[in-house]
Amino acid sequence: MAFDIALRLRRGQRIIETTFSTGTGVTALCGPSGAGKSSVLAAIAGLLAPEAGHIVVAGETVFDSARGLAIPAERRACGIVFQDLRLFPHLSVEANLRYGERRAPRARQVVAFEETVRLLDIAPLLGRRPATLSGGEAQRVALGRALLSGPRFLLLDEPLAALDSRLRDGVIDLIERIHSEVQLPMILVSHAPDEVARLAHHVALMGQDAARS
Repeated sequence: MAFDIALRLRRGQRIIETTFSTGTGVTALCGPSGAGKSSVLAAIAGLLAPEAGHIVVAGETVFDSARGLAIPAERRACGIVFQDLRLFPHLSVEANLRYGERRAPRARQVVAFEETVRLLDIAPLLGRRPATLSGGEAQRVALGRALLSGPRFLLLDEPLAALDSRLRDGVIDLIERIHSEVQLPMILVSHAPDEVARLAHHVALMGQDAARS
């Protein structure tokens, strides 16, 4: 089982609850805007503390409120791309990518630096700062940094939304290849039915008790 998730989160006055279990492959997390999908990803990554529940990834429990267990974010080895990207503004694109690369133990390397740059078509961007990038350019850099960090699993919050059709197809191919070759568990948030149809092996619906395979 790739993901076994049961969470109760509080965001201000709002309560977010979700429960799903999925097999190996790519899981699409779907639901209307404002349902709390990004908050669920943040909790799985260890960046938000749930009020209750459990998070099991690839057989390892990283959070269990009943047991008082909460593995720190830095020990979960999660590669994550949020909608706001969170690139380091004071670093160049190459330095952002190298930051991810330095975090990766050799045994967990997913893709090499040069190959990442080529596949994401970001060689011309390496000397620039994030503030000078378009939305699509920044999205590719954030995805590259996540891949270079040697993740045990990937959480992708609409990673293709700002890409043109050529780059979008290339990144979809890359995600498919990473899954095929490395078997990384992934959760993908997307509002694009064609992306979900092509990439997802399972669909988890916010507010539902089970995933749809």
